[in-house]
Amino acid sequence: MNSKVSRVIDSYDLDGLGDELVVRWVDEGESLRALADEFNRRVLMGAMRDAGENPIEGEVENTYRLLTGDDISSGVRTEARRSLERNGVDVEQLERDFVSHQAIHTYLTKHRGVSKETEPEDSTETLEKNQRTIQQLKGRTRAVTTNIIENLRDTGRLDVDDFDVIVDVRVIETETGETYDVADLFEERAEVDAAAE
Repeated sequence: MNSKVSRVIDSYDLDGLGDELVVRWVDEGESLRALADEFNRRVLMGAMRDAGENPIEGEVENTYRLLTGDDISSGVRTEARRSLERNGVDVEQLERDFVSHQAIHTYLTKHRGVSKETEPEDSTETLEKNQRTIQQLKGRTRAVTTNIIENLRDTGRLDVDDFDVIVDVRVIETETGETYDVADLFEERAEVDAAAE
């Protein structure tokens, strides 16, 4: 059975966000509460765009604070909800789709199988984990770049048609000048090391 986080990711077409959550929690040490807030802001942005809005920079963050902030009065919160409703956002559904930090924890540990606890790993497991980390970071960079370009294009600040973003991480050995794709480097050098043992 899919978790709530998985269902919401699919519902709002938030491709790559699951991988981003893994990286930011396990490798970058972000708190579950911070991840839940970021997740919900992405959901809010998706809902606004689905309703035909093109939120400007800072608008999503401010609207989310008005909807959820502890220091926001009920009157201000109500006005923020009404503003979204006038623009075609189903606010009740949106708020049902917001997730808690507990839901993020369940998704990461139960559905993605990751943990912050460190356990001894053999060299093969460590290599594979590092490869996954790099791939996840590439996915995150691609997703963030795509979102920024789409926002700039949709708000008339960037002239670009349909596009795709390619993130290419390459390693150059300074002494020899040889260039490697990261995955190729790991594969080739791991085989060399294994053969030398």
